[in-house]
Amino acid sequence: MSVVLGTDGFRYQVADDWAKLPEGWAFNADVAAVGVDRNDNVYAFNRGAHPMCVFDRAGNFLRSWGEGVFLRPHGVHMAPDDTIWLTDDGDHTVRQCSLDGKVLLTIGIPGKSAPYMSGEPFHRCTHTALSPQGDLYISDGYGNSRVHKFTADGRRLFSWGEPGTDAGQFNIVHNIVTDQDGWVYVADRENHRVQVFDGNGKYEAQWNNLHRPCALHCCGGRQPNFIIGELGPGMPVNLKASNLGPRLTIVDSSGKRIARLGGEDGAGLETGKFLAPHGIALDSKGDIYLGEVGVTNWKTSFPDTPMPAIVRCLQKLEKI
Repeated sequence: MSVVLGTDGFRYQVADDWAKLPEGWAFNADVAAVGVDRNDNVYAFNRGAHPMCVFDRAGNFLRSWGEGVFLRPHGVHMAPDDTIWLTDDGDHTVRQCSLDGKVLLTIGIPGKSAPYMSGEPFHRCTHTALSPQGDLYISDGYGNSRVHKFTADGRRLFSWGEPGTDAGQFNIVHNIVTDQDGWVYVADRENHRVQVFDGNGKYEAQWNNLHRPCALHCCGGRQPNFIIGELGPGMPVNLKASNLGPRLTIVDSSGKRIARLGGEDGAGLETGKFLAPHGIALDSKGDIYLGEVGVTNWKTSFPDTPMPAIVRCLQKLEKI
């Protein structure tokens, strides 16, 4: 029997074994991020031997690329000009690529990080978002507490943010999206919130009642909904606590929760459970594609359980 998650208006059926890899291939490493192009092809940016695996909407494998280019895939942003922006936190770079893998632009110096918490780009940057106005925002990240604003051709305009818990401060700035009006939404992961800014970095609001928001997707349109992927407990003392995720939460444009998918009983490989939601994309039908970093997170969620040879790191949830 199929598993259905969510509530009225936001119900999704879990599509088991959706991605059909070539014979002998397997996702034996994290799928850090996903993107969907205008033809509903799905781009799975992963930390395995073939960093970018591309599927059609039915899960049929189309092609792979990126071998030998990316060190530690982290973020995907699909641009309206049919290019894809890829953030590599291990290489401290953002690359704009064609959909067949040609590198068009590199921002940052490959293999060279800025000093830790210096505020200068980049020290383990995490994600990229291009606004409809043509502005490029980069979250930075693990070794900085910073958001950088660039022009689309790679010229830095300004930056904002510093370590802390106050408005405009960050504790792992992990993901970033923009909406149709140019507002900027930042997953401030270890502060358990999403912060909202105008296009010039002015703090406007924050969304609370979240648990380690990690993945972030703007569904588009005026007053859009957002899908937030939340990580589960990360400490031994609360590891077995219920209602902390991992899970997906859907909120409206004011941050009010309107649906929640999973997370009541902790992490798991069972159908309908999650391991570590890390990247989210939607297709034209409203189906959700979820990349998870289950390999990296395994020892946190299951410290006393040997990791299986294959850990599920890519899921499709079909909208009902």
